[in-house]
Amino acid sequence: MNASVIIFYIISAFILGAGLLAVTARKIFRSAIWLLFSLIGIASLYFWMEVEFVAAVQIVVYVGGIVVLIIFSIFLTQKSGDEMPKPVKQRAIFSALAVLFGCGFVFNLIREFGFTSINQQPFEVKVSDIGMQMLSTSDYGFVLPFEVVSILLLAALIGCIVIAMKVKHTEK
Repeated sequence: MNASVIIFYIISAFILGAGLLAVTARKIFRSAIWLLFSLIGIASLYFWMEVEFVAAVQIVVYVGGIVVLIIFSIFLTQKSGDEMPKPVKQRAIFSALAVLFGCGFVFNLIREFGFTSINQQPFEVKVSDIGMQMLSTSDYGFVLPFEVVSILLLAALIGCIVIAMKVKHTEK
């Protein structure tokens, strides 16, 4: 086992740990912070794979956009410091079974198909080439995914506004 594999396992364990804590945290603000750490871990995985542009997009779009909007909407709600209710035991058992099934399925896929080593030379792509390909309308252009990301950010913004809206209670 070389250093590259060890770094991969460390980053992967960090991502999985932060994701697990984001799902199981009892306070919603802490869940958002653990989600932030998980997304930063994913960006570090992209940096480790030497795909700096995708890592920068991960940080700007998800960490800088989505998570910050989620945190702002949490602060603007009326019950931002309250604890979330405890999960039902049946859901916890079903969730554990689903995780075990997923791990078994992935293990079976890896055992059956395995991984083959491909070209070891790093690929080099200029950011200008990525920009031209992203805005291209040709067969291999990425205009549609680019627009989908824009709609995702718009949906997150609208969701934050809806969560932040305070309902006035009128007494009879």
